[in-house]
Amino acid sequence: MFIVVGVTGGIAAYKTAHLVRLLVLEGHDVHVIPTEDALRFVGLTTWEAISRHPVTTSVHEDVSEVRHVALGRKADLVIVAPATANTLASMTAGLANDLLGTTLLATNAPVVVAPAMHTEMWRHPATVANIETLRSRGVVVVGPADGPLTGGDSGPGRMSEPEQIAASALAVVTSGGDLAGLTVTISTGGTREPIDPVRYLGNRSSGRQGAEVALAAAARGAHVRLVAAHVDEGVLAAASIHPRIEISRAGTAAELGTAVRNASADADVVVMVAAVADYRVAEVADHKLSKEDGQLQTLQLVENDDILAGLVQARRDGQTIVGFGAETATDAAELLDRARRKRRRKGVDLLAVNEVGWGKGFEASENRILVVDARDEVTAEASGTKRDVADALWDSVLAVRGTAKA
Repeated sequence: MFIVVGVTGGIAAYKTAHLVRLLVLEGHDVHVIPTEDALRFVGLTTWEAISRHPVTTSVHEDVSEVRHVALGRKADLVIVAPATANTLASMTAGLANDLLGTTLLATNAPVVVAPAMHTEMWRHPATVANIETLRSRGVVVVGPADGPLTGGDSGPGRMSEPEQIAASALAVVTSGGDLAGLTVTISTGGTREPIDPVRYLGNRSSGRQGAEVALAAAARGAHVRLVAAHVDEGVLAAASIHPRIEISRAGTAAELGTAVRNASADADVVVMVAAVADYRVAEVADHKLSKEDGQLQTLQLVENDDILAGLVQARRDGQTIVGFGAETATDAAELLDRARRKRRRKGVDLLAVNEVGWGKGFEASENRILVVDARDEVTAEASGTKRDVADALWDSVLAVRGTAKA
């Protein structure tokens, strides 16, 4: 396979040398394109020795071969590792001010990036927006990991290990992704239960976590059916243009239940991320209720059907069902206990629980989840952007289905 490895100016470039070596030893034809800043960390001679090919940063060498276009056209796969914050911004803007930039614009091959930067840079709104844009264009993001960083601090931003990058990148090409061939149904958003033509019972769910679960699944090769209740403006923008995502809409819990059951009939995996109302009003008024006659002082509520439990009861052989729980807890032990009790009550294969509060979970750009399996064991703990959480969830799904790559 013809693989282009772009190396940018970060200390993690030393790990990319091992990545290139791994790819070469597996028999791939690897061509390295470093940036000028990258050569401050690992020299040109090293890249040429490991890749066994001439290396340059300039678009003005091998002009007769139109190298800046030829590499992109020949590539079966492009990997950028490390991908610095500056590189991600340049890719988003489509800048072509060096050989790596022109190659990225000239290729139709899958592009995989392995971000590496300090935590503050990774969490900056500009970087978050750039990652979201690149993912919507089909770029696959591996990592970053959570661990020690160059400045002595620790947090998300550490480049993933070369073995993980190689495995993830090659999976994109060889199998279309580790979820290729699977049909998954995902629900997202918050249901709204009408009181009268004006008012409703609802919740603060933005729908963003479910949308990211859908985008992550599609990026990893799955065919996705996304059932969305109420979501914030713009949340479905990337999903709505993705060729492997079908979107249907629902308003109330009853409507969501019907839509999810229909979409789940032949699905391999069902992930219920939606925040479903537990109760609805017993009688919906056909006119606006008035406080003048006391009609709003008391609302009689009735319990909605348990959609998740119903899916478990009707599941077909081989189907994996994942539930989400939003909980308030005083500490980690209580959160874990709530997760285990809810998983047993629902009967799901996996239960992902996240702590919510005034500034947690709902309406936030980041999330933190704990995932427990049918043995009540914790299979994953993930924090970071909601996309990071989504990918960690899919890793757990693959593990429980016995199809995770070694």
